[in-house]
Amino acid sequence: MTVRAPVYDQLSALAEPVRARLLRLLEHEELGVGELARAVQLPQSTVSRHLKVLRALGWLQERKSGATHHVQLVADDLSDAARTLWAIVRDEPGDITQTEEDRRRLAQVLAERQVDSRAWFGVVAGRWDDLRRELWGNTFTLHALTALLPRHWTVADLGCGTGAVTAAIAPMVDRVIGVDHSVQMLDAAQHRLVDLPSAELRQGELTDLPFADGELDAALCTLVLHHVEDPHAAFVEIGRALKVGGACVIVDMEAHDRVEYRQTMGHLHLGFEVDQLVAFASGSGLRVESHHPLPPDPDAAGPTLFLAVLRREG
Repeated sequence: MTVRAPVYDQLSALAEPVRARLLRLLEHEELGVGELARAVQLPQSTVSRHLKVLRALGWLQERKSGATHHVQLVADDLSDAARTLWAIVRDEPGDITQTEEDRRRLAQVLAERQVDSRAWFGVVAGRWDDLRRELWGNTFTLHALTALLPRHWTVADLGCGTGAVTAAIAPMVDRVIGVDHSVQMLDAAQHRLVDLPSAELRQGELTDLPFADGELDAALCTLVLHHVEDPHAAFVEIGRALKVGGACVIVDMEAHDRVEYRQTMGHLHLGFEVDQLVAFASGSGLRVESHHPLPPDPDAAGPTLFLAVLRREG
């Protein structure tokens, strides 16, 4: 269908950033409304409302398959004026970060679509992950992974909060030490760890850790670094507390533009680029050994996470 709506109507439609986000995804892939909603982390009703506007102005092709409506932007079907307008909006440089996050989540949605369609057990495949969660919960994979840790290790859970990760590690190692600056968090963690003799708790800051030099074989720092005012100072302390060859695993957010997190959740940093981690590690005795983004959960609302391993050098 060729776009014939007045150009002012088209400008009004594309002035809404959410619609531009949707069209960027739909230019490359035909998607169901639910898939699109998961990729952009918005309610399906909100996405449907925006698609209705775009459909009315002729921006979308639609195909129905059973109860699912699939939509796609086909640029070749647009008028010359509409294609020119779309080229300007599509390549807006201020939206690069958000666009990359949307595309990463879309890749995960499409990967799950492939699993659903190809798995050998047919009809069950579409809800296999949900079925496993219903029967056995979400923690068994974590326990299986922590069993790979050497039994004799001493591990620190930095910024342990209420102790969920500390409790998962405790049965697998000789010592696990949870550290947090909040007395209230440590009190909550203590109740969780009461029957785990290998676990202990210490109050402290990442920039002033309550460990002797070389006390730790490994450390975990999960969604904590963005709350630390001076990450370099934290890396110096972690490097001091680790044994030579010891590792620190960091999970945090990739750089993003959700500035509201500063006010709503007290974040001091809007995620991190790998170059920032390398700079923080300089002079700390730590080396960034590996870094990669984690596959985004389409049902999650936050920015993409990364996993980095820092190694204590000799």
